[in-house]
Amino acid sequence: MLVSACLLGISCRYDKGLKTSESILGRKDISFVPVCPEQLGGLPTPRPPAQFSGGDGRDVLKGRARVIDAGGADVTDAFIEGARQTLKIARIVGARWAVFKDHSPSCATRRVWKDGDQVAGIGVTTALLIDHGISVMDEEGRL
Repeated sequence: MLVSACLLGISCRYDKGLKTSESILGRKDISFVPVCPEQLGGLPTPRPPAQFSGGDGRDVLKGRARVIDAGGADVTDAFIEGARQTLKIARIVGARWAVFKDHSPSCATRRVWKDGDQVAGIGVTTALLIDHGISVMDEEGRL
């Protein structure tokens, strides 16, 4: 099972902060494969926060939306590359499930930041994995 690396206490978030999930760390019956799509896409840590412009992760994959960082840089290509690399890892390890951190432009499962507001939507990596038959849930276990 893939898991957002930040949920395992790995300092990979945009602000280098931690979002460790004790409930996930406590699961000794599951082998987790940590991934950070943003790092896999070539973005550094720390990095400026990013949000969607014009849609969500599904729309980015269809070329109808972009991911823009707080400095105004278009980081869409890095988010798409990170999603592709995460899918590659999922295929290598045979992952059928992923547990991702909600609200992230890569990993969101229910809510994203878009044009300055928090709205319903999913991240770029989440959209790509779902498109390839991998089920994605948030850290609370919601699909």
